[in-house]
Amino acid sequence: MTVLVIAEHDNAAIKGATLNTVTAALACGGDVHVLVAGHNAAGAAAAAAQIAGVAKVLHADAAGLAHGLAENVAAQVLAIASNYSHILFPATAGGKNVAPRVAAKLDVAQISDITKVVSPDTFERPIYAGNAIATVQSQDATKVITVRTTGFDAAAATGGSAATETATATADAGKSSFVGSEIAKSDRPELTAAKIIVSGGRALGSKEKFDEVMTPLADKLGAAIGASRAAVDAGYAPNDLQVGQTGKIVAPQLYVAAGISGAIQHLAGMKDSKVIVAINKDAEAPIFSVADYGLEADLFAAVPELVKAL
Repeated sequence: MTVLVIAEHDNAAIKGATLNTVTAALACGGDVHVLVAGHNAAGAAAAAAQIAGVAKVLHADAAGLAHGLAENVAAQVLAIASNYSHILFPATAGGKNVAPRVAAKLDVAQISDITKVVSPDTFERPIYAGNAIATVQSQDATKVITVRTTGFDAAAATGGSAATETATATADAGKSSFVGSEIAKSDRPELTAAKIIVSGGRALGSKEKFDEVMTPLADKLGAAIGASRAAVDAGYAPNDLQVGQTGKIVAPQLYVAAGISGAIQHLAGMKDSKVIVAINKDAEAPIFSVADYGLEADLFAAVPELVKAL
């Protein structure tokens, strides 16, 4: 039994989500291979070979793989899929774009968002916004799986010495093309990788207040900034800061929720955080049910005081 992990990378380095996915792959049993499909991605392939527990790295290099277009990456995976019992993707935007195409072409059921490997054919995954855990058993010959990265510790990025093998790159499918990207530059940590996150909710009342209250706290803590869906929908914060079931799933060491009531949608995205601090003037707010520390107070007074104390 051999397990294939589809690496997420920027052609120069491996992204953190890949390390969590390798841990899930190791739990499935057997050898773990990593596919690095990209263009001029020797740096990423070399980094993948250093990951602890990886037995082999397959490096497919072609211009059509440069930007991770789903049609081309799926074709590359399908070209080697017959060699593997399990194919694992991180449950990121990229992984969730490619995995269903691979599962459909293989005519198997995709197993989505797993948080635990019970055995090589049995997995746990959250349902009902994380309020219940389903145990799923698959009899498919090839199991196509997306991994909720917050459910698994990251594998060590160094210490491995996997062999690197060149895989024949598939031809460009010609169904899509990369036009360009507009990437917001920020000195803050990436939301899904941050060790500390401070999030604001609808109670902040405006974009100006959101920035005025949350930014100094984030600066003091060296934290990423998040937001509830209500705050994003109201225009207080951009979409890429949304934490929750329809936003980003995070599990930092410290999560500070200011003015967030704690709707199920939001809790599904952050309740695996190691330490949760809630600041809300409503003593009945659901956020207090998952918080390790709760402060019943007006956030407009409490947060600036906290910043001053820090």
